[in-house]
Amino acid sequence: MRTSDSLRRKLISVAAVSAALFTAATTSVAVAQDSPTREAAAPVPADRTEAAPGTPASRLIVGYKSGAAEAKSNKAAEADAAAKGKEAGEDLDFQRRLGSGAALVDLGEKLTKRDVADVVAEYQADPQVAYVVPDRLNKPLATPNDTEYGKQWDLSEATAGMNVPGAWDVATGSGVTVAVIDTGYVTHSDLGANIVGGYDFISDTAVSNDGNGRDSNPADTGDWTTDGQCASDWTATTSSWHGTHVAGTIAAVTNNGKGVAGIAYGAKVSPLRVLGQCGGYDSDIIDAITWASGGSVSGVPANTNVAKVINMSLGGGGACTTATQSAINAAVNRGTTVVVAAGNSNANAANYSPASCNNVISVAAADRQGNRSYYSNFGSVVDIAAPGGETNSVTANGILSTLNSGSQGPSTESYEYYQGTSMAAPHIAGLAALMKSANASLTPAQIESAIKSNARTLPGTCSGGCGSGLADAAKTVKAVSGSSGGSTGGTTFTSTSAVAIPDNASAIESSIAVSGRSGNAPSTLQVGVDITHTYRGDLVIDLVAPDGSAYRLKSSSSDSADNISTTYTVNASSETANGTWKLRVQDTAAQDTGTLNSWKLTF
Repeated sequence: MRTSDSLRRKLISVAAVSAALFTAATTSVAVAQDSPTREAAAPVPADRTEAAPGTPASRLIVGYKSGAAEAKSNKAAEADAAAKGKEAGEDLDFQRRLGSGAALVDLGEKLTKRDVADVVAEYQADPQVAYVVPDRLNKPLATPNDTEYGKQWDLSEATAGMNVPGAWDVATGSGVTVAVIDTGYVTHSDLGANIVGGYDFISDTAVSNDGNGRDSNPADTGDWTTDGQCASDWTATTSSWHGTHVAGTIAAVTNNGKGVAGIAYGAKVSPLRVLGQCGGYDSDIIDAITWASGGSVSGVPANTNVAKVINMSLGGGGACTTATQSAINAAVNRGTTVVVAAGNSNANAANYSPASCNNVISVAAADRQGNRSYYSNFGSVVDIAAPGGETNSVTANGILSTLNSGSQGPSTESYEYYQGTSMAAPHIAGLAALMKSANASLTPAQIESAIKSNARTLPGTCSGGCGSGLADAAKTVKAVSGSSGGSTGGTTFTSTSAVAIPDNASAIESSIAVSGRSGNAPSTLQVGVDITHTYRGDLVIDLVAPDGSAYRLKSSSSDSADNISTTYTVNASSETANGTWKLRVQDTAAQDTGTLNSWKLTF
């Protein structure tokens, strides 16, 4: 007896279906042939064999011509399915008649795309069949109905958006808490439902501006200042409501018919207040990092909302101290991913903290055209770039998020465009929450690796280095969830031997020996390149596989910018992974020289 379909296959429930469903037109034929002559099977394209990209179809929808017995008789359709299954070597089963008159045919268990193609070919060769298509899987179109969503270019715009909507098909951040270590939280109706308990870690009442020291209320009372308050030459400022803006980018309530959409709108935000008037101290930030990740802090109750992701859109001058590094290491060891802003000084991030700390994801800011934002820090300690915007010329080119209109204390809720690496970092914190929601077993190291290995080349320019490129949310989340479209990070092989690039001369080569891999290289082999060179348009760069095949990474051009610090993606699936890979670099024009500082392969 045939086992029922519900018992032998895990069905996927479709919550909503696109309004633009696939429609197949049938052709009516007045008289059917009495003795049909079977034609040679035509090639079957991939879209005729898949229920979704990369997933073989488990059922087919077969439309018969009007004169065919199978168009009206279920018994005839059942017999035809059995006959065609026998021809293809598969066990087919007529399931039911659709409202359109077409037949739904089950293909049995665990067929490959080639198996499905064989069955489809049998139907295509039958002149009584008008059409045969896969029973495709549809998903909700995750376009939020939030009224300001259209202004959030940073989420979806093709040029320099982070491709967030494609990730929502897989995860929304549910089950993950993100700690926002910042100015605290001011009440906002587009965010409140996703706020969970936090803490006020400001111990100095001169900074707190709330009349007391540490307590369980992380409310942002405002960080406005007066002339001379923070330094002799200090100019008065209004309240920034910075923590609320950051939190809205991560997890603003979404599909509520108002305001903006959060990147990980299914996640929760725990606001931890460490910044007040004139800033905040390392000591308070260290305690916040510890407590957020589940560690114990003297005098502070145990955290009931332990965060798997920490966002720190803050920083100061000087390299990372041992004290801060120790707190970060302990948080990461407890399984919490730490995301930090690279800084807004248009300088090397190595000279700023926590941007220069180890075990963090340090984030540079990109503008709407995909260039490094003019203010963003840069350098070798930067891991990734994300939208941070620029409001200096066009306000709408900034990052829109939740805010408050109060110039000093809280007033009415609002939305405002901000720019900064402070805005870029929560894009990555939100992405980390999506990843953790899609795959709870991910470690902080795996999250960082996957974000970097699935980044795309920065569309614009980045002098000084912006890490692995511009983060791609959809590709990254699909990679860690097991869906097609990315790399989970794999193993990285690196060459740090610097090689001089002579002016207008023969190419230089640098080698990496790859071992311990099985089979071929991936279709998304990541090639990270760090080159110092004035007028980089002079350079031609090739990746050379172990068998000598060359893959062009960069051609010469009129690009007058300096240096190359980016990651290229190469389809190297036809190449054996193990062996000696080479990076070949040639300067093709006079007057400029440089150095290949390092390069790496991530499988």
